[in-house]
Parts: sequence; structure tokens; C-alpha cells
Amino acid sequence: MPFTNRREAADRLAEALKAYQGRHPLILAIPRGAVPMGQRLAQALEGELDVVLVRKLRAPFNPEFAIGSIDESGWIYLADHAEAAGGTAAYLKQEKQAQLETIRQRRARYTPLRTPIDPAGRIVIVVDDGLATGATMISALHALQAKRPARLICAVPVAPPDTLERIREYADEVVCLETPPYFQAVGQFYADFPQVDDSEVEAILKQTSPVS
Repeated sequence: MPFTNRREAADRLAEALKAYQGRHPLILAIPRGAVPMGQRLAQALEGELDVVLVRKLRAPFNPEFAIGSIDESGWIYLADHAEAAGGTAAYLKQEKQAQLETIRQRRARYTPLRTPIDPAGRIVIVVDDGLATGATMISALHALQAKRPARLICAVPVAPPDTLERIREYADEVVCLETPPYFQAVGQFYADFPQVDDSEVEAILKQTSPVS
């Protein structure tokens, strides 16, 4: 088991990203599981924490399986296997609307009193607790590319090798601690992998505020 919990994974990522310590990086966590990790990274690297809101597009008969993803602007990434997994045009239209509504609700809950931190010209580190298909990370990185960060880094504890190869074209740098060849789900690589709920995310974000 490579990781005891998300806390240990975040600490190991912080060590791997030590070159950015003190350079005021912007840590953008993909909710919900990565937000506690993002908080630890921001503290360790002396940076700022915010969230990047993306959602996977779920396969119609297997909601845990991603056939693509969508970002806050409505841009869609579709995996090569989307059609074979049942992703018809009609289904995707419905799923897109459902996930956009979830994104809107989360934005309203997570950052009601401030706008998202502007990544322009910043060192931006996008963190998740692991990648399976990589769909949500691709949407997150694509959305951020358009905002012109100085450097865009994908940081994850674990991902399969083929997923990392898909990710590389969207980031200036990819940091991944473990790349096991046999991969079923992110949770299999953690001894303790509890759900992170919205109230925990809100509490963490309330403890942070943008640096003016």
C-alpha cells in the first residue's frame, strides 16, 4: 500500500515539489478529495489554495467510470471509449447539464464571498488524490491553460502510466509519485481513503483567503 492516507500523500508531494517552495505557487485542488491535500501543499510550499471545478462525465451504466469531463465554462473532453461505453449525443447532452449544475452549486457553496484566484502569471499546481482515466485532470488543465499561468504543473500521488502520457500534453510538468501497472481505482493505493464531504471543503476554504 503506497500511502497511509491523503495527509501522507500530500507531504510526499510537497517534498517532490520543494523547488517551488517560497515562490508563492497557487495550489488548485480538484474537489472534493484533493482539497485537504491542497491545504497541506499550500502550507508546505508557502502558497495559496483555491479549487478548480471540473466534473467527470459518467458512463450511463457505470457512474464510477469516466467517459469524459467538463469544466466550469462548459468545455468538454471526451475519451476515446465514450461512444462504446454508451455516450450517445442525447445522453451526453443530459449528462453535461447535470454536471454543470453540480459545478454551479459547488461554486456557490465553496467560494460565496470571493471570486476564484486569478492564475495568470502564477506558478499553478493542480492537485488530485490520484488519477484513473485522467479525464477530470485534463479538463482542469485545459481550463487553466487559457488563463495563461507562468507554469502549469499536474501533481498527483498515483496514476497508471498510460494516463500520465495523456496528461503530459496539457501541463508544463507532471509530478507523480507512484505509477503502478495494475490499476483499478485510486482508493486501492491508500490504507485509509475516506470520503471528503462538502462541509469539510467549505471549512478548509474558509480558513484560507486570497493574498492581496
